[in-house]
Amino acid sequence: MKLDTNALRYLTKEDFRVLTAVEMGQKNHEIVPSSLVDTIAGLKHGGTFKCLKLLLRNKLVHHDNSKYDGYRLTYLGYDYLAIKALVNRGVISSVGRQIGVGKESDIFEVMNDEGQVMALKLHRLGRTSFRAVKSKRDYLQKGSHFSWLYLSRLAAVKEFAFMKALADHALSVPQAMLMTLVRELGNPRRVYTQLMEMLGTLAGLGLVHCDFNEFNVLVR
Repeated sequence: MKLDTNALRYLTKEDFRVLTAVEMGQKNHEIVPSSLVDTIAGLKHGGTFKCLKLLLRNKLVHHDNSKYDGYRLTYLGYDYLAIKALVNRGVISSVGRQIGVGKESDIFEVMNDEGQVMALKLHRLGRTSFRAVKSKRDYLQKGSHFSWLYLSRLAAVKEFAFMKALADHALSVPQAMLMTLVRELGNPRRVYTQLMEMLGTLAGLGLVHCDFNEFNVLVR
């Protein structure tokens, strides 16, 4: 789904409260009953259902009444929650154009209050070209069944943990919150040498990078 942030500025704290309630309900429900969303959100005078109509109109939630009346987050709704969290922490202040598309992620330009341009990675597990992730990754125990949305969250958490761990071993990895962007490569020979040395260091730690290519290299 295309990331459209136009509605982000118009959502109220009550809207985000309901959106968060749907997320919390999905910990135990694939489709969260409307009554449970209302209970978790705790809004008075039918406020929850008014917010749900707005969220549904902006494609932040999906309505399902095949078995019972309920809702689930869409990828766009999950994106909004993530972006809102980063804005509240003062990490970013704006979202710009899409600068990359991978098998399992979308990359966007973002900016903070100081005007620093960075890259924001939004995980997108479950695309047609990458359906075997459930069998090839160790995110889940055998026999477990979770949504692609939840698997994307696990992938992001695991990647964050790996980047932090590699940084603790003095490996040249991007800052684990957001990646800063550059436009030019000054000395390609030196960069190549450093990359090969990095592979050797990884091997010394008992690790192998399984997708080491020009699309997964950032320089500063």
